Amino acid sequence: MDNHPEGCGGGAKRPLWPLILLVVAFASSALFAQYQKKPPDFGGIYSFPTPTHPEPRGIVLLSLDVAMLAVGLGLGAYFVLKRRSRTATLWLSIAAIAYFGFYRKGCTCPIGSIQNVTLSLVDPHYLISPGVIAFFLLPLIAALLFGRVFCGGVCPLGTVQDLVLLRPMNVPRKLDRVLRWIPFVYLAVVIFFAGWGLPTVTSSGKEIVLRRFLICEWDPFIGIFRLSGPFHMLAIGAGFLMVGMFYGRPYCRWLCPYGGLLSILSRVAWKNVTVTPDKETYCGMCADACPYGAIHDYNADRATCVSCARCYECCPREIVRLRREGIPAKRYVSVPGGRGPA
Repeated sequence: MDNHPEGCGGGAKRPLWPLILLVVAFASSALFAQYQKKPPDFGGIYSFPTPTHPEPRGIVLLSLDVAMLAVGLGLGAYFVLKRRSRTATLWLSIAAIAYFGFYRKGCTCPIGSIQNVTLSLVDPHYLISPGVIAFFLLPLIAALLFGRVFCGGVCPLGTVQDLVLLRPMNVPRKLDRVLRWIPFVYLAVVIFFAGWGLPTVTSSGKEIVLRRFLICEWDPFIGIFRLSGPFHMLAIGAGFLMVGMFYGRPYCRWLCPYGGLLSILSRVAWKNVTVTPDKETYCGMCADACPYGAIHDYNADRATCVSCARCYECCPREIVRLRREGIPAKRYVSVPGGRGPA
């Protein structure tokens, strides 16, 4: 028997209170209702796709959204790389869900901005605001500097999945590698439909190009954040959350097209997550604690690490460092079959 920090390991139970917060937030009859207003016709015939929830027109509100994103990215980098705190990152996640998720209804979204940027580059008649450009670029710039801090504590789609994770289970590495190619395939499809689309013929015989914003059409969490929406989309979102209770961030890992872009840039990040604060112990606890398969050879993989700071909670040297600084840390308990610190 070896010493493991209490609560560490792939099969460890997670605290229930983040899930309880989400249940309380979702406890609305509107969650199970259809849209009362006529939704945009994404499958219709038109020149430019229309966002389901346009960005605010007022410069003050738009500036506030951009400022909140910039502050969130800065805090995410500070909490993960400097303070190395899972607790602080968790509270940042809750704040991001509250603001970007429920308050802004999931609309100020770097993921969906891929489509706007693509269409503006292809067609000069389609103009986008500086706010959309900022939302598209800021997380990418942050990834170049600090890794995927946007995923870790700022993106409401990712953090809502992180909060519901209760009993993480491992995915075979070979299968995980195959699934991680899907975001790039999805990205290519999204870019094609947003920028070029498919030619179609109207009833009058006129040929037009049908462009579609597929990310907006099939966002699995938008109905949850708005507490309303078509039943099939609410069901898909609920399905992702149910799977996310056992397999960490299924949408982020195996579908999100923006995550694919971030994974490329984070490979060359100026600074990135390092599990141990000083010397590696080769104990393997960090790999056991990571529910996203992002720890390889006792190090955080730059491309797949989402900067959630979970690994810090179980690192023996990190726990010792926190105790020296007078910060409460997990206590050691005896766990059979554990590898233990070297």
